[in-house]
Amino acid sequence: MRDVINISLPKDLNRIVENMVREEKYSTKSEFFRDLLRMKIEGRIIHELAESRKELSMGRGRLLRSLRALR
Repeated sequence: MRDVINISLPKDLNRIVENMVREEKYSTKSEFFRDLLRMKIEGRIIHELAESRKELSMGRGRLLRSLRALR
């Protein structure tokens, strides 16, 4: 099931989106925006993982060997 959202864009930004949809061979603007959101979400997850690794390498936290270690 999907929810429908509407966005309004300035004309110049809409032209850019239309060009990107055509150049990158998306079938619709909706497909373009869904892909854009997925990339944003993946980027955030990658950033959070990198931050966690950095904290672990600095000695903060500990590596859990099992879920029982959470108790």
